[in-house]
Amino acid sequence: ANTGCCLVSDSIPRALSTASLEQKSAILGTAPGVHSSVGLMLRHKQQHGTGSKQAYSPLRAPAAWRLGRSANCFRSRGRGQCSQRSSTRTHAAGLPIQELVAAAGTANPGLAAGTAMTAAVFTPGLPVLLKGLTWEGVAHAYALGTVVAAAFGWGGFSLVCLYFLFGTAVTKLKLEQKQKEGIAEARSGRRGPSSVWGSGSAGVFCAVMALFTGDFALWQIGFVASFTSKLSDTVSSEIGKAYGKTTYLITSLKLVPRGTEGAVSLEGTLAGLAAAAVYAGAAVAIGQATVTDAGIITGAAFLANVFESYLGAIVQGRIEWLNNDLVNVIQISVAAALAVLAKHYMG
Repeated sequence: ANTGCCLVSDSIPRALSTASLEQKSAILGTAPGVHSSVGLMLRHKQQHGTGSKQAYSPLRAPAAWRLGRSANCFRSRGRGQCSQRSSTRTHAAGLPIQELVAAAGTANPGLAAGTAMTAAVFTPGLPVLLKGLTWEGVAHAYALGTVVAAAFGWGGFSLVCLYFLFGTAVTKLKLEQKQKEGIAEARSGRRGPSSVWGSGSAGVFCAVMALFTGDFALWQIGFVASFTSKLSDTVSSEIGKAYGKTTYLITSLKLVPRGTEGAVSLEGTLAGLAAAAVYAGAAVAIGQATVTDAGIITGAAFLANVFESYLGAIVQGRIEWLNNDLVNVIQISVAAALAVLAKHYMG
C-alpha cells in the first residue's frame, strides 16, 4: 500500500460508512484525492432531497460552491511525499470570463474588465482607428481607453469613441484647402501619441482619481468636461479654418489670417459652443452626467477654450517648449478642474 496520501484516502470509506449526509458532504469537500464535484453533488441532495427530479449539474452549481477549495493528492516524483495541488480547472477555464463579462456591465468595471473591453473594441475597429491615428497613437489610445473603461464603464468609453469619430471627421473638412493654405493638421490629421495625451491626459487623470478615491460622480464630471472642451476646441478650430470668413486675434481683436494662434471667428466659436452642448447632451443620454452637470460641463469647456485662445496668442510660439500639445493639456486640465470644483461646491 502507498503511504501518505493513500493512508488518508483509505480512511475515507470508513468515515463515510457511518456518517450522515451533511457529514459526508463535509468529509468529501475537504478530503484530498476527491474531486470537488462529488461534494457539490451531496450539497445538491441536501437542498433538493435524495428523491429530487432536478438532476445535479456542476455547471448549475452556485459559484461559491465551484470556488470551494479542493485538492488532488499526488506523490512527488522520487520523494514519496504527499502534496496538494489546487483544482482550479473550472475556475481558470470558465469563471474569470464570466466575472469579466459581469464586471463589464457595471458602471465601474475595474482594470481587468477595462482591458478586455478595450481589446474587444480595438481589435475589429483597427482599420477605423488607423484613419485618425498612427500606429503609435493607437497603442497609446489603447492605454487611455483601458483606464477610462475601468473607471467609467461602457458609457465613458463610448464618449471617448464619440470624441475620436467626431474629431477625426471635422479635422478632414476641406482638408485640401487647409493643406494649400498650410494650416492643416500634420499627417492628414492622423494623430500620434503626443496628440492622444494632449487630448486625453486630464480625462485619464480623472479616471485614475475615481478608481483611487471611489468618488466616481465627482471625477466623472471632470472626465466629461475635459473631452467636451477638447472636442469643442477641435470643432471651433477646424470650422474656423475651413469656413471662417473673418478671424480676429482674441487679445486685441485685430484682423489676422485664418489658422493664426489665438485667432477666433464667429463661425468657429458658435460651432465649438454647439459641439460642447451636443457632447454634454450625449453624456446625459448615456448616463455619464446629469442635466445639471451638462450645464456645468458646457460652461467649463467654453471658459477653458477662451483661456486656451488667450494662452496661444500670448505665449505659444514665444516659449520654445510650450507646443500645441502642452497647451491642449493645460486647456483640458482647466476644464476638468472647473467642472470638479463646481460640482464639489454646488453639491
